[in-house]
Amino acid sequence: MFSSFNFRAVTVLSIFFCTSIVNASPIVRIDGSSTVYPITEAVAEDYQIAKRGRVRVTVGISGTGGGFKKFCRDEIDIVNASRPITQIERQVCRDAGVEYIEMPIAFDALTVAVNPRNTWSKTITVDELKKFWEPSAQGKINNWNQVNPAWPDKRVKLFGAGADSGTFEYFTEAIVGTAKSSRGDFTASEDDNVLVQGVSSDMYALGFFGFAYYIENSSKINAVAIDNGNGGILPSASTVEDGSYQPLSRPVFIYVNAKSTNKPEIQEFVTFFMKNAPALVSEVKYFPLSAKIYNLNLKHMSQKKLGTVFEGESEVGVDLEEIMQHDANL
Repeated sequence: MFSSFNFRAVTVLSIFFCTSIVNASPIVRIDGSSTVYPITEAVAEDYQIAKRGRVRVTVGISGTGGGFKKFCRDEIDIVNASRPITQIERQVCRDAGVEYIEMPIAFDALTVAVNPRNTWSKTITVDELKKFWEPSAQGKINNWNQVNPAWPDKRVKLFGAGADSGTFEYFTEAIVGTAKSSRGDFTASEDDNVLVQGVSSDMYALGFFGFAYYIENSSKINAVAIDNGNGGILPSASTVEDGSYQPLSRPVFIYVNAKSTNKPEIQEFVTFFMKNAPALVSEVKYFPLSAKIYNLNLKHMSQKKLGTVFEGESEVGVDLEEIMQHDANL
């Protein structure tokens, strides 16, 4: 958990221990993406404080893929997802009779990071990243200078999200060109803090993870400017908002079990989420969406607008306001 959450966590615990009805409280069950976790955890903590222990919210981290497995087995109310639901997941949910409401909640700037002692790769092109990460690089591209002769003849240590992570899927789609198409000889983890630790402890490391984990650890790691043909662009609120940080800006989501919205605590929690999202998303260093999108999410819940407006895969450079007007696909 982020250090900025400590005060919240202590407050929540004190409410729980001082409230005799805690064991009888309704529970909102959430699991999924580690990238989305800081947002949902912040919302959960504020919501529980507001409810004074009358509702409990549990937030797990099993990765986007792992979260959807639980979600489609009807084990949780909400899944955190760092990419849209896939065709296979849609079919699994359909077969199990699990219907859902799709809600984008923030933009993330997927961040490529290096060790602070790295003085040679302050900017990396998309093509250079592809040369590091594409499947054919395994066993062949081992040193920095094999990608760029100006870089040192030293072994690169790669860190990235695990295969169950939506971050892994989005990164490979945006950089390599095909989701989940990647070399396999890198240090993978569903826990972004493990990746941060790896990059911060190795001079020749290169890794990727969500912006919030970078900014929380910016004294220990450096972000790399991404050159997509228009010069190097660093991730920031302004470059995400103006669309210049491409192709690694992406929306992140929650998916709400439609059956669960029949429970007052789920409707209340989601409403609290959307009304407080702009402030809480910013607080944990992600980028809030427009008020129109949060209002659309609530409208979709009230109207039980089921399914996804995506076609089972991440879309690089998507216009959320436009695409959310489309009919959803089950």
